[in-house]
Amino acid sequence: MLKRILAILAGLFIGGAVVAAGALAVAIIITYPTLPSLDSLTDYRPKIPLRVYSGDGVLIGEFGEERRSFLRIQDVPQPMKQAVLAAEDERFYQHSGVDYIGVFRAALTNLVTGHSKLGASTITMQVARNFLLSPEKTFTRKFTEALLAFKIEHSLSKDQILELYFNQIYLGQRAYGFGAAAQAYFGKSIKDLNIAEMAMLAGLPKAPSAYNPIVNPERATLRQQYVLRRMKDLNFITPEQYDDAMQVKLKVVSQALDNSFPAQYVAEMARQAMYERYREKAYTDGFRVVTTINSHDQQWAYDALRAGLIDFDRKHGYRGPESFIDTRESQGEDPSEVLDDALSEIRDSGDMLAAIVQSASPVEVRAYLRGGKIASVKGPGLDFARRALNPRLPAAQQIRPGAVIRVRANEKGYWEIVQMPEVEGGFVSLDTRTGAIRSLVGGFDFNRRSFNHVTQAWRQPGSTFKPFIYSAAIDKGLPPSTIINDAPLTVDLQDGTGQRWIPKNDDGKFLGMMSMRRALTLSRNLVSVRLIKAISPDYAQQYIQRFGFSAKQHPAYLTMALGAGSVTALQMAEGYSVFANGGYRTKAYFIDRIEDATGKVLAKTVPAVAGQGAQQAIDPRNAFIMTSMMGDVVRYGTAARAMAIGRQDLAGKTGTTSDFKDAWFVGFNPGLVAATWVGYDQPRSLGRYGYGGTAALPIWINYMTNALKGVPEVDMPVPAGITVKPGAGLRGGDEYYYDEFPKPNPEIHLDNQGTVPSDGPSDEDASAAQSDAPVRDAVENVKEQLF
Repeated sequence: MLKRILAILAGLFIGGAVVAAGALAVAIIITYPTLPSLDSLTDYRPKIPLRVYSGDGVLIGEFGEERRSFLRIQDVPQPMKQAVLAAEDERFYQHSGVDYIGVFRAALTNLVTGHSKLGASTITMQVARNFLLSPEKTFTRKFTEALLAFKIEHSLSKDQILELYFNQIYLGQRAYGFGAAAQAYFGKSIKDLNIAEMAMLAGLPKAPSAYNPIVNPERATLRQQYVLRRMKDLNFITPEQYDDAMQVKLKVVSQALDNSFPAQYVAEMARQAMYERYREKAYTDGFRVVTTINSHDQQWAYDALRAGLIDFDRKHGYRGPESFIDTRESQGEDPSEVLDDALSEIRDSGDMLAAIVQSASPVEVRAYLRGGKIASVKGPGLDFARRALNPRLPAAQQIRPGAVIRVRANEKGYWEIVQMPEVEGGFVSLDTRTGAIRSLVGGFDFNRRSFNHVTQAWRQPGSTFKPFIYSAAIDKGLPPSTIINDAPLTVDLQDGTGQRWIPKNDDGKFLGMMSMRRALTLSRNLVSVRLIKAISPDYAQQYIQRFGFSAKQHPAYLTMALGAGSVTALQMAEGYSVFANGGYRTKAYFIDRIEDATGKVLAKTVPAVAGQGAQQAIDPRNAFIMTSMMGDVVRYGTAARAMAIGRQDLAGKTGTTSDFKDAWFVGFNPGLVAATWVGYDQPRSLGRYGYGGTAALPIWINYMTNALKGVPEVDMPVPAGITVKPGAGLRGGDEYYYDEFPKPNPEIHLDNQGTVPSDGPSDEDASAAQSDAPVRDAVENVKEQLF
């Protein structure tokens, strides 16, 4: 009887198995032809972001929804492969898409525990799911996934499948693939990771958000340790390697990784140029933009501008806390979470960290930093903000609990209270021969204000514009020794109103008769006005276009001599490069080349080089003489502080506009020109420290000291066609004349009504000067021009 029952049961089991097998076969026959095409796998084209690099290979920007770095499987270190196999699919190279042993083990474990702890998805099945299927958790999708795994294994090699997995899997922090994740979490190339870091990344595919080492470091560490144990159990690493890896303290990068190198303004310029050219493909097709920026120059420029603006701002004193955080409504919550939430909305700026004051007294301020660190500020660290610790001040100006302040770790090892400057600035440097931009910093902090003060800010140049007027005068035949009267001058506006313009010198004094060379060195305004009066504003307006300036931005008024037009810092650097390179007009550019994802060059800038195709803008003799005159500005004049660099091949000009609204310095040596601007976005007075020589020049000096270190000095030869008169210049220096204009000391006299007497430089110049254009509109902007 028992045998009969067993036979019946065996028959039923076999019959059921046959029926199930038949049903499975039918399902496979029906489903297999409907499986998705594998084209997206066999012709894999991942969305790779736009990346922007410096000329020397430093990543300065990345733009795209997905952060990716495509890796060939042969370039993946063996321990990284083993870490992933240990965590995800140890029998990857043995199974044919579905791991039956893994399925049985997972089913048995889940049955014993009563929970679904282990899955049975192989790497091939994950590839099928990530590329071709939806994430829904149904039996039908799982069945289709298994069939697709077989199809993939039949069509691709194991290494091809693993390569797809390594590049497509999402690992958190917008990182797709292990190459991108290595950069996102550790700021390294995958080949530079140690075993502990590899194990951390290998643990991410299971649940990127749960095991994110930035967001959940404790859970991430537990997962990493599990992966290391699996690697040891599978003999991928030795017990000694395991022990060493378990002791490694991992250092993950800051959450603010994007554009961490201080060239965000250049990266944004590149992004805009690429979008204009390629539209949305710019963010997905893996373009590489290699700029002309040198990473060392860029860092020097960034540091110099920030240091200069911070120093200028400190002279005006501490303004008080940025804002206040009220934590009283958060009773019962974890205080650190409340403070971290508040700080999450405030960006740090370089080494100026946002902090929330917990306690404050005249001897110590304790402030909470993001992540739970406490900055204790004492002694000299309180000096700058000590006034704000006075309890008699209005509450909005006091440093007190809840106040949001900025702190910085001083080089001497203590915390100090600092503040974000209100003043802005811009800095740019160019190769004078090619126009290649070597550094560009468009403002104090791109994250605070993305407006680019180098390319977008149109400001009055003040006295930095005078060299172009002097150059026009030399072109007219007036040598640097021309004598001009630095005396009071009244200009009749000739507009029927009877109004007059009375230009002034900065110091309110008049020095009488002096040479053009000395006048530029001391930046005498009255001399400049008489000079443009002599050559005529119309001629000056035409002449400045040789340097790239627009006539529209510089009306033909006398006030042009004092820099009443509008310029950008980039224009000023381009204009001064004409003097520096011997008179050639070169065009500034910042993109060296554009490459596709394979490294093929799609476009390359071929600049017109000074002396090799660039347009001759001015006579080489003019460029030489003007460089000589601006060299005296640096040696003896308003920019004499630049001699601290210890070089004799420097030249330049300071500039300060009316009411101290703009401070400038533009200077160069024969190979490198740099322009610095300082001012407020909403123009207002910079105050008594707002001269070009005190606000802008120190930034230029800081940069040039580094940029020219080790660069040999260049002694420019005297061009043909120049007569040299030794000892006739300033302080016994040489003076230079065009051979065709040998008169050593012509004089320009304008009477106090702004007319040219008959003994002017020539009848033509005197006639032109009599027909002065109205200046009434421009006078309002230059009532008092300074250096």
